[in-house]
Amino acid sequence: MNNPEMWNAVLARDASRDGSFVFAVRSTGIYCRPSCPARRPRREQVSFFQVPEAAEREGFRACRRCHPRRVESTDPHIDLVRSICHAIDENNEEQKTLKTLSEQTGVSAHHLQRTFKEVMGITPRQYAESQRLRKFKANVKDGASVTEAMYDAGYGSSRSLYEKSSAQLGMTPATYGRGGKGMQIVYTIADSRLGRLLVAATERGVCSVALGDSDSELTAKLFEEYPQASIDSKDTKISPSLNLWLSSVLDNLNGKTSRIDLPLDIQATAFQWRVWEELRQIPFGSTRSYQEIAKAIGKPNAVRAVARACASNHAALIIPCHRVIRGDKSLGGYRWGLERKKKLLQSEREQNRT
Repeated sequence: MNNPEMWNAVLARDASRDGSFVFAVRSTGIYCRPSCPARRPRREQVSFFQVPEAAEREGFRACRRCHPRRVESTDPHIDLVRSICHAIDENNEEQKTLKTLSEQTGVSAHHLQRTFKEVMGITPRQYAESQRLRKFKANVKDGASVTEAMYDAGYGSSRSLYEKSSAQLGMTPATYGRGGKGMQIVYTIADSRLGRLLVAATERGVCSVALGDSDSELTAKLFEEYPQASIDSKDTKISPSLNLWLSSVLDNLNGKTSRIDLPLDIQATAFQWRVWEELRQIPFGSTRSYQEIAKAIGKPNAVRAVARACASNHAALIIPCHRVIRGDKSLGGYRWGLERKKKLLQSEREQNRT
C-alpha cells in the first residue's frame, strides 16, 4: 500500500481516517493510527497496512500511545477480516476451517477467503499457521520446554510441529556433522543484478542461497559445505520446487516482493536460529545494529556471538543478514561481499521511497 492520500492523512493527524488503515515506522518497528500525536517520521520510513494484524505479521508492534488496535473500522470488509483474525487468535488450540469461519461470520466461504486474502495478502489458513508458530517460538523464548510450547501453541503432536514449521526446523546436527551424508541436494544458478545466484535445496527445503562472481566459485563452496552429500544440478523430484524457490528469490532481488517465506533445511544451533529469526523481523528497507539484535534476543552481552551467527548464515536474502550493521553505522561484514551488501541496502531504501 502506497497512497499519497494516506500520507496526507498521517501528516494532518486526521482522526476521521482512524480505523481505515495504520501506518508503520520502520526505524522504530511501531505502527500507529493516523491521528497518533507522536512526532511524524520521514516518509521513506513509513509503510501502510489496512489492518493492525497485517502490520504485526510484518513484525511491527502497536503504539502504546495511540493504541491502534482499539479503533473500530467503518469498512465492513476490514471488520470482517479483523473478526476472522480475532477468531483464529482466540482459538489457536482448535483449527478453524473455512466452513467454521463462514458459519461464524455469516458470509460464504468463497467471499471470506477472497476478502481476507485481498486485505492480508495470505489465506486464513496461512495466517493461523503463522500465528501458531509465532506463539510456539515466543513460548520457547520465555523458557517453556519444547513440549509445553508445542501444545500451548495448538500443535497436536511433534509431527505436526515439524511439518508445519519447516522454515525453522532444518536438517539434524548429526546429518550436517557427517558432511551431509545421505542427503540429496539439487542446485541451480541464474544471473541476477548482484552477479550469479545459486539456490540449492533438498526435498525438505532450501539449504543454500549464495551470491558470487562465477558458477565454479559457487558450486565449489557448495561441495565444500556438504562434501558427503549427493549433489547435482538435475533432479526431477526436487527441481520443480527449486525453480519456484529460485523465482521467489529473484523476485525479491528485483523489488517485486519485500519478504521471502520459503521452507529451509539448514542445520543451526538454537542460538543461531534465535538470531536469524530476529533478522527476519527487521522491516524491509531498515537496518539494525549487532548490539540491537543481541538486546532483542535477550542476550545484550552476546554482540560477537550475534556477528558470528550472521556470518554463518547460508541463506542469503531469505535470512536478511545484510540488514545488520555496526553501531557506528558502518556496514560491518557480509560473506557475499560488502559491495553487494551496500547495493542491497541502497536498493531497499529506494524501493521504499517509490
